[in-house]
Amino acid sequence: MPQRNILQYLLITAKGMAMGAADVVPGVSGGTIAFISGIYEELIGTINKLDFGFFRSWKTNGFRKAWNQYNLSFLLALGAGVVISILSLARLIIWLLEHHPIAVWAFFFGLVVASILYVGVQVTRWRWITILALVAASAVSYLITIGEPITTPDNNWFLFFAGFIAIIAMILPGISGAFILLLLGAYTNVMSIVTQLGDGIIGANTDLLFEASLKLLIFALGAVAGLKVFSKVLNWMFTHKKNLILAILTGFMIGALNKIWPWKKVLEYRINSSGEEIPFLEQSVLPNNFNGDPQVIHAIIFAVLGFLTIFLLERIAVKKVSTS
Repeated sequence: MPQRNILQYLLITAKGMAMGAADVVPGVSGGTIAFISGIYEELIGTINKLDFGFFRSWKTNGFRKAWNQYNLSFLLALGAGVVISILSLARLIIWLLEHHPIAVWAFFFGLVVASILYVGVQVTRWRWITILALVAASAVSYLITIGEPITTPDNNWFLFFAGFIAIIAMILPGISGAFILLLLGAYTNVMSIVTQLGDGIIGANTDLLFEASLKLLIFALGAVAGLKVFSKVLNWMFTHKKNLILAILTGFMIGALNKIWPWKKVLEYRINSSGEEIPFLEQSVLPNNFNGDPQVIHAIIFAVLGFLTIFLLERIAVKKVSTS
């Protein structure tokens, strides 16, 4: 494993902060940021190597050698940056969703549309199987967005499942973990939990801190489980069935556009764990049928900004590949 000094680890932490910022924004992939910043291969290699053999190595060779063998200083520095960024941005995202929902969802919509193009153009050969995979994934994803949730995001098993699925964003560049949380209907809830954790730390509120930490631990355990299950399978598929997996990912994003359409009509409300009434079932509507100011011009501007964000990241990634 590479030997690094303090400044180099601080740089990795900064890259982790960039990944964390991407992870709270649907449409921007933390895996893409890792790729652009030149740490993707090391990240995947380190994750794939991580197993219970660490404890055997610790017992045989000592903690320090085991730590270095598994490149845990790299993971710690990167993870610290991700956590710092998520804690810092979660409150802002929640505030923006509450006070400027149309602009935020329009921005997210532009991000995902650009991500669809970014991932879709990587399919080098469209055959009947890839087209079928695209259509099937689009249909399944759309049906998920219009279906009634079988459980609420406050459920601990749902949090575990959300973490299990969302970790896919760390495996493949081009798909966002926050996007998957949106698809599952867990995005706002997870962001709220992160905000509660920050409130508990700042206000020294042990009850709030314990509750938020417990929920995040459940989410993290799901992510760890998903990481071990998905990493080898998805890496194999990406190596041997790249066109197929890219078509599936593109299809999921196409179908999920309904989930992030800026204009919604609430069909049914539910009461969350805090006793607040929040939307449970929503239906996408045209701006002229929206109950309130549709803010069409603002929506278009922010959708374009979202699209350009992915476009610029793609150009940076392409430039990096061509010069490497």
